[in-house]
Amino acid sequence: MVRPPETVAEIAQRIGRPLTTVSKTWTRHPEWPAPLEQRRGRWRLYNPDDVDQFVRDHIHRQAAVDLDPARLYTARELEAAGIGITAGTIRADRTRNRWPAPDDTAGGVNRWTGTTAAQALASRRHYRKHQ
Repeated sequence: MVRPPETVAEIAQRIGRPLTTVSKTWTRHPEWPAPLEQRRGRWRLYNPDDVDQFVRDHIHRQAAVDLDPARLYTARELEAAGIGITAGTIRADRTRNRWPAPDDTAGGVNRWTGTTAAQALASRRHYRKHQ
């Protein structure tokens, strides 16, 4: 079954993301699919299959599986691991109770096991930064 082309507003609604995220962030990514030749009013149209592929490749976080489950990571080490989240975001989310308590605080440094970090990442809505 061929799905009809979609506008960014329809994409945002279908995927459950704000229109501004799709229109101002995703569409500026170098791997965002090219618009189709046709338009609906002023809106460009996109192939929904191409959009779905972009979401699978660039939106869903997959790097968390590369973390050693038993190793302890600082926020900076998690950022350096390339999981698509910055140390600053981890610290900010920690203060808003959107990131779990550290598994270890020896020496006054917060550390999380790879398992804890992977679980926290799996529960987040993400945008993986392009390189």
